[in-house]
Amino acid sequence: MWEYESSIETGATPQAVWRLWADVENWGAWNAEIEKIEISGPLAPGARITMTPPGDDPIPLLVAEAVENELFVDEARFGDLLLRTTHRIEPLGQDRIRVVYRMEISGAGSDEAGPQIGPGITADWPDTLASLAALASRS
Repeated sequence: MWEYESSIETGATPQAVWRLWADVENWGAWNAEIEKIEISGPLAPGARITMTPPGDDPIPLLVAEAVENELFVDEARFGDLLLRTTHRIEPLGQDRIRVVYRMEISGAGSDEAGPQIGPGITADWPDTLASLAALASRS
């Protein structure tokens, strides 16, 4: 298995972050790695997201978990590989939260494929988290 995690602390509220997450079709406003995105319904377990990075093919995602104001998990399958991304809000106290993105790549061949594809997928996470936190802080 290959794992990577990135996080940011902010004074934004969990509700403000959740509102931005739940507005899937506008993720491109704070995530530069999205050219186009669609969701089959609300951000809830079973929803299907089609995300198209700039100049790339669409990536189908399945929302595996969603707990309002706390977390959501999306999964992408590529052959035997499962790419599972957890987006989590952790209360820190004193009107602060930590927003955490964690990717786990598992399945047959993940020990080889993870280090090859994972860093490219997660490279923008610090910038994405900074944009998300800045926008949520203004909400």
